[in-house]
Amino acid sequence: MAARTLPHDPYITAVCDALTEDGLDLTDHCWTDDSETRGTYCYLNAVISLDPSGTVGATAEDIPAGTEWPHGLLLIWEWHTGVEAEQGEPDKGPIWLFAALKADGSNEYPTALPVHGDADPAAVIDATRKVIGREIGAGDFFNFGQCRWSGGIIGGSWETADELHAACQAWGTAEESTGQ
Repeated sequence: MAARTLPHDPYITAVCDALTEDGLDLTDHCWTDDSETRGTYCYLNAVISLDPSGTVGATAEDIPAGTEWPHGLLLIWEWHTGVEAEQGEPDKGPIWLFAALKADGSNEYPTALPVHGDADPAAVIDATRKVIGREIGAGDFFNFGQCRWSGGIIGGSWETADELHAACQAWGTAEESTGQ
C-alpha cells in the first residue's frame, strides 16, 4: 500500500535533510501523520527522533554514566485546526516541541522549542543544538511545557512557509467539513 502524502511532508523532509546535513543523527523512528485530539478533531504532526549521544539502542550497561541524551531526543511538530482551543487544546497553527526519550521508549513532558512553528530548518538546527547543549532547558507539566530560555524566538520562518500554511489550512478545512 502506498503511503499517503500529507501537507507537511515537504517541510518535515526539508528539516530532516538539514539536520542530517548538519551532522545531527536521525534514528529510524521518524514519521509524519495526522492524529486526533480527544478523539474528535484531527491535527497534523511529525516526530523526528535524534541520537545526539550515539547511544540509542545500546544496552544500559554500555551507556557511560552521565551520558547526555542516552536514549535520544524527540523533535515534535504539530499543526492544529484550533477547533478545540476553548477546551484547552492548542490554538490554530503550527508549533515545535522537544522531549527527552526515556529507556522504556516513552518521553519526558514535551517542551515548546523557541522557534516559529514554520521555522526555517536552520533555526530548528540552531535551537536543537542549544537543547542538546542544555542552553535551552526542558519545561514540565507544572510550567505547561514552557522552555527554560530567555533568548527569545530563534531564527525566522521557512522560505515557503506561506505554501505550508495554505496546504495545512486546506487540510484542516477538509477535516472540519467531514466532522473528523
